[in-house]
Amino acid sequence: MDLYPEWEYVADRVMGGVSSGDMWSEVYSGREATVLRGDVSLKNNGGFVQIAFDLRLNGKVFDAHEWEGIELDVCGNGERYDIRLRTDQLTRPWQSFRAEFIALPVWHTVQVPFSGVVSHKTDRVFDSAQLRRVGILAIGREFHAEIAVAGVRLYR
Repeated sequence: MDLYPEWEYVADRVMGGVSSGDMWSEVYSGREATVLRGDVSLKNNGGFVQIAFDLRLNGKVFDAHEWEGIELDVCGNGERYDIRLRTDQLTRPWQSFRAEFIALPVWHTVQVPFSGVVSHKTDRVFDSAQLRRVGILAIGREFHAEIAVAGVRLYR
């Protein structure tokens, strides 16, 4: 099932960090995409830049239990990125369910099975019936981020 995200940019500055970046809609390596570019800094307890979207415009839960996972068409600078999934199970902004992937410098599809996401700073087990938000993050180490996302889908 194709998703049509309304991406938004978020950085660690909301928590006092000093990472910088932004997102753009542009043609990237021949495909229309949303592009995250930025510099991740660990200063001031920071360490991330991200693009994210709610599955429903009103922020309500999306029941994705009939799908096996989420897939992304990505291209980037060869760095490691996180996909973070938020559900109504989580009560704190630092909690998430996550998986890592590499944004190769050629367009490719990354599949993230829901069974493979890892709980982060929570003891909850991921429940795809309570999915609310998806984020793509450059996080955890100082580096220049550049990742383009041209498609997002749920797959069976």
